[in-house]
Amino acid sequence: MSSAHLIVVRHLWVLRHGRPWNLVVNGIFEPFLYLLSIGVGIGQLVSGESGATAYAAFVAPALLATSAMNSAVNETTNNVWWRVRFDKIYDAIVTTPMRIGDIALGEIAASVLRSTLSSTCFFVVILALGMVHSAWAVLAVPAAVLIAYAFSAAGLAAATYIREPHHHQYLQLVMLPMFLFATTFYPLSIYPPVLQALVAALPLYQSIELMRGLTTGDIGMGMLAAVAYLLVMGTGATWLARRRLAGLLLT
Repeated sequence: MSSAHLIVVRHLWVLRHGRPWNLVVNGIFEPFLYLLSIGVGIGQLVSGESGATAYAAFVAPALLATSAMNSAVNETTNNVWWRVRFDKIYDAIVTTPMRIGDIALGEIAASVLRSTLSSTCFFVVILALGMVHSAWAVLAVPAAVLIAYAFSAAGLAAATYIREPHHHQYLQLVMLPMFLFATTFYPLSIYPPVLQALVAALPLYQSIELMRGLTTGDIGMGMLAAVAYLLVMGTGATWLARRRLAGLLLT
């Protein structure tokens, strides 16, 4: 029987004795500022006050997907890396019946839980602001869970390659351009065909397309492709993370 849930319980216990409100603040504050400054502010410059509302509704789901991504990646890369390199928590855990796979799945599950909480809070904000225009939006939170799973697994795998604190900057060199160019603020059609294929291959683009389709009602077969993409990404990254953790903790 898997003991992965014990990792989740441990993190919840630590969170309960820490500052749980930080999750909500960190998950909402940054994307909300982007929403106000770009979605609403620049939206008025682009197409006037009425068009700003439509543009904000276009940007909001992209920021929701980005919030799920950032929260998941930061949780697994920063915290797991610290536990492996300095706290040595896992060195003690592997002496128990708990397996490496349980550690990996537990860390991913804990990250998904925290990311989903942040994403849900942000979804409530954009819903209250009238930026959701489809009944399909009831699936936005499950979509956030899927996005969080894919990026949590990828973040955990990435954490096993980080050796020094400054190596975290390399991860940001991937995430920041992806945030800026994965159709967060404009549609894919503005790119030439060659670049469209490149952008469409980005995991954040697939996440944004899934979330945007649900909140705007623009449902299509591409959303099923996005779901499949994220499932494959999460499964593959989980496999890699388990192998890499085994190499770090059992050698």
